[in-house]
Amino acid sequence: MASDDPPTGRRHLGDVLLWAAVSAPVAYAGLTPPWPPYAVPLLVGSLALLALAVAVARRAPLAALVAVVFGSLLDGNFVFAIPVFSYLAGRRSAGAGRVAVLFGVIAVAGTALNLGLLGTGPGTWFLLASVLLFAGVFPWLLGRLRRQQRALAEAGRRHAEAEERERRAAVDRVRLRERAGIAQEMHDSLGHDLSLIALRAAALELAADLAPAHRAAAGELRASVATATERLHDIIGVLREERPGSLRPADESVAELVDGARDAGMAVELRAGPDKADLPPLTAHAVHRVVREALTNAARYAPDAPVTVTVDRAGGEVAVSVVNGPAPAGPLPGPASHGSGLLALRERVRLAGGVFDAGPRAGGFVVSARLPLAADAAVEQADRPMPDGVSLTWPGKDPGPGGASPAGDRPAEAARRLRDARRRVRRSLLVAFGAPAVLALVLALVYYPLATAGAVLDRTGYERLRLGDPRDGLGLPERQADPPTADAPAGCEYYTDGNFPFAEPTWRLCFSDGRLVSKERITR
Repeated sequence: MASDDPPTGRRHLGDVLLWAAVSAPVAYAGLTPPWPPYAVPLLVGSLALLALAVAVARRAPLAALVAVVFGSLLDGNFVFAIPVFSYLAGRRSAGAGRVAVLFGVIAVAGTALNLGLLGTGPGTWFLLASVLLFAGVFPWLLGRLRRQQRALAEAGRRHAEAEERERRAAVDRVRLRERAGIAQEMHDSLGHDLSLIALRAAALELAADLAPAHRAAAGELRASVATATERLHDIIGVLREERPGSLRPADESVAELVDGARDAGMAVELRAGPDKADLPPLTAHAVHRVVREALTNAARYAPDAPVTVTVDRAGGEVAVSVVNGPAPAGPLPGPASHGSGLLALRERVRLAGGVFDAGPRAGGFVVSARLPLAADAAVEQADRPMPDGVSLTWPGKDPGPGGASPAGDRPAEAARRLRDARRRVRRSLLVAFGAPAVLALVLALVYYPLATAGAVLDRTGYERLRLGDPRDGLGLPERQADPPTADAPAGCEYYTDGNFPFAEPTWRLCFSDGRLVSKERITR
């Protein structure tokens, strides 16, 4: 897909604003009292870590997320940045495997650390797991959904473009058939008639009883008919072309074309280029087109690479070649190579009676053609069919399906991509909202037995408790539930009746001097 990244200035501004937003909670906490002795180094280090995460978030979003999660171990305010970088990881990462492994490692390591080494309660573990789910996994899934939505929009655009290209191609096929029909009619009718006129003029010129003045006139007539026949052949060749010849500047030579490329910044060398006036019009036109198309492709797919243009005449034909080396920095960003320009160029050379070839060589690319200097030979050879199995894909660009180089995405291929993109969006939407719900249920199923193990006091046991009884004789559960508030009265204990899914405290029992002095049900 084409790159949709904003310009460099906007990217930098966006990164600065992102850093300011995620740094605000950390900076506020670090600048407000009380200040521990290490407050300044901790604040500077935290802001630097956030800046590093923002700097690498475009190229390595997963590494940025890891940095922020690591920062949350040092400063709890990093938790506000986790959803942001989780979303960016989903939005910018092509695959889901590595991020899923990262979340799995965090979940397993956090569980082992809190329940095993630190001995924190199930409530604290459940809170941290919920933060991982709703601040990490859920934003990442939303980012994945947004990525798939953009892919769907791109597939829709390419589908529309493919349909438009197909419509234009259908129009062009009708136009080309009509042009070919006109050319054939001109060849069959006018060509035949002109040939008869020339034949009769030649017979008249050889008549023994013809006056010298009339003989000279008959010779001029024969020569004029021959010239008209040659011009007719040229016109027929133009009618058979895919593009009208008027698109080329009338007086532009190969040397002027190369000079224009140099002025545009290309490193082009021209070797032994003949004057186009010495070539037949159809041949000169084809040579110009070969050089122009090859220079255009070299500028696009091999920028800054040296290019050599060679035009040489030998043995009744002219040979033209355009060779470029490998691109120092790779091809310019853009859509895949369609090869349509080279295919049209091959047809142009064939109509001129020549032979065309194009393909990679030594890391670069070469475009070459051999064309006859004689106009008659060009017209005779133009009837040869175009060879099959042509592959004209430029290096550095992906070919079409099956290794061919179609003129853009064909409608069937574009429709398939659109269907695939829609299916991925539906799947991402289902996962984005279904996965958190499933994971939340799993967390509850894991948390419930941890929270209720040895801490359940059912209603029957609660009703058996009598005020004034010693605590040791009440048969209470081994473990208490966490108090519902931080300001719980001293001497009181809390137990749950096993309510699902959070096993919240249900009973409050207060003791004085080792005896039960009050019991009550906690209202929620």
